Amino acid sequence: MSTHRPVVAVYPGSFDPVTRGHEDVARRTLRVCDRLVVAVAESSSHSKSHLFSVPERLEIMTEVFARERRIECVSFTGLLVDFAARVGARFIVRGLRAVADFEYEFQMAQMNRELRGDVETLFLVPDLGYSFLSASLVREVASLGGDVSSFVSAPVLERLQRRFS
Repeated sequence: MSTHRPVVAVYPGSFDPVTRGHEDVARRTLRVCDRLVVAVAESSSHSKSHLFSVPERLEIMTEVFARERRIECVSFTGLLVDFAARVGARFIVRGLRAVADFEYEFQMAQMNRELRGDVETLFLVPDLGYSFLSASLVREVASLGGDVSSFVSAPVLERLQRRFS
């Protein structure tokens, strides 16, 4: 009798805020794994200021993915590949919106492979309707009073409106 080892994937990011593009990639990842760990990086290789704290982002994401029993939202610090190993992930999932994303993501995937050869990187492209979307664009438009309701889920929109009112 063979035992099925659940396929676990990690989808890391800052998710500040989580967008419908992020949601799309996360939900489509469930087609190839049994469990998805959406992981908010407490520190980032990119220096940027955050709109929401890590606990706020986790709270928002937990609401957004509340009906997805196979998605768990957590935070992590340190090397992504070490975190992936701790949660038993075989895959790291990264979204690619445009060619501009590819070079950086390719370098990161290669470094992660050198650090831990047993963890693969999967690249997914978002639905065409979200291919232009980024959290930084959502933050900017929302901060200037623009309507971002088609780019984020209700829990995100509510918090953005409170933050910028």
